[in-house]
Amino acid sequence: MASEGVARLARRLPVPRSLLGRMLLLTLLAVLFAQGLSSVIWVSQLRATQLEGLVTSARSLAHSMTASVSYFRSLPVAYRPLVLDQLRSMGGTRFVVTLNDKPLDMQVLPATPRKRAVLAAVDAVLRQSLGNDTDMSVQFVSPNDLRIFNGGLKLDELPRSWAHYALTLEPVNPPVLVTQIQLAPGEWLYIASLLPEPYTSLEEQGLPSQQVWFILLTSGFLLLFIGLLVHWQSRPLKRLARTARDMSLGAEVEPVVEGGGSEVVEVSRAFNAMRERISRYLTERSQLFSAISHDLRTPITRLRLRVELLEDEQLQAKFGRDLDELELLVKGALQCVKDTDIHENIEPVDLNQVLDCLVEPYLAPTGNGRVTQQGRAAAPYPGKPLALKRCIGNLIDNALKYGQRAHLHIDDDDTAFILHVDDEGPGVPQQRLEQCFEPHFRLAGKQQGYGLGLGIARNIAHSHGGEVSLQNLREGGLRVTLHLPRSTE
Repeated sequence: MASEGVARLARRLPVPRSLLGRMLLLTLLAVLFAQGLSSVIWVSQLRATQLEGLVTSARSLAHSMTASVSYFRSLPVAYRPLVLDQLRSMGGTRFVVTLNDKPLDMQVLPATPRKRAVLAAVDAVLRQSLGNDTDMSVQFVSPNDLRIFNGGLKLDELPRSWAHYALTLEPVNPPVLVTQIQLAPGEWLYIASLLPEPYTSLEEQGLPSQQVWFILLTSGFLLLFIGLLVHWQSRPLKRLARTARDMSLGAEVEPVVEGGGSEVVEVSRAFNAMRERISRYLTERSQLFSAISHDLRTPITRLRLRVELLEDEQLQAKFGRDLDELELLVKGALQCVKDTDIHENIEPVDLNQVLDCLVEPYLAPTGNGRVTQQGRAAAPYPGKPLALKRCIGNLIDNALKYGQRAHLHIDDDDTAFILHVDDEGPGVPQQRLEQCFEPHFRLAGKQQGYGLGLGIARNIAHSHGGEVSLQNLREGGLRVTLHLPRSTE
């Protein structure tokens, strides 16, 4: 049941995103559960021990009462008041003892487990010594409700030397154990006393302040050491994350320094091997497309010259269309590689400046207000300046080409930079939204271009860890959303 409660508490708590925060949270929950369980066990054992000591003290007190009762029984009836007067004149004894002609009626304190245990122990000892048929009452009374003599005098109405020293512990004023025993018809022996220390108050003690401080100090030191350990172990992971991000943006990165635990070392080694393979692949790909670009120009040019030598104009036109299509495909493929494989260093990019540069030609009056903008970037974005400019420029150009106007809405915070580009065009059929990112796909066949703008923009967004998505607006038009996450380090 306790483990289920901890699990429910863990689900309700906000889970930190960092490894350090999660480790500290789990450690704190484990420490609180362990310390709470051990404290409950310790307090229960302490209370059982205290209850046993309380019952033993109550029995000892009852034996003293029995001796007092036996002493007064042995005295002649006429001497009993004289002995009581002498005891009060001497400053009293451990008990406040009086002789009354009837049992006094007082308001009894509510019963608690400890009070019931004391009353049962005292009653058992008294009846064992005085006889089971002895008429007596044992009860706990508050000092404010205590009555002592037949007249019902309160404790404050008596001289301090008579009862205050034996029955008060200012400012605590614990409950008073009142025992009334019938010695003879019309003669009741009244005995009032406090329980001995440390059981005077009869209250069940909670967790001692020393134990609370011990729990707090041990938990604090444990969290401190765990935090330092996790921080020390997570530094290689943070270096690996920074290097991976820089590498995803196309920057030249050095191999990750291997360090930390064995698992982290293995991850660093695997990352370094992957970095080397990716670098070699990119180099080979660049060389391959450079070779393709160089090798295809010559045969295409040669074929054009041979086509021009053909006498059949109809056949010449067919070959010309095929060569134009071939050249278009080659140029489109090379442009796609060129636009997405931009070798730039990662640096803080002022997106406001990029947007101002792209939007300025279309603002009124020179551009007839074809582009509007709402919102500004809150902070520079770490990325490739030229690539981001080409990505946003493609989105604006695409909106102007197919929707006549482009309305830009910017939302920027600590988590992400979001740019919405809305146009006033006819939109895109829902089933063909994703198809728009495919190379050479165009809804309008007569439009100029290679049909690569959205695909290139999405590839650049992907290289920055972001995304480009399409959505048809209810009022008409298409919304293109650029989402660029900001680093959480």
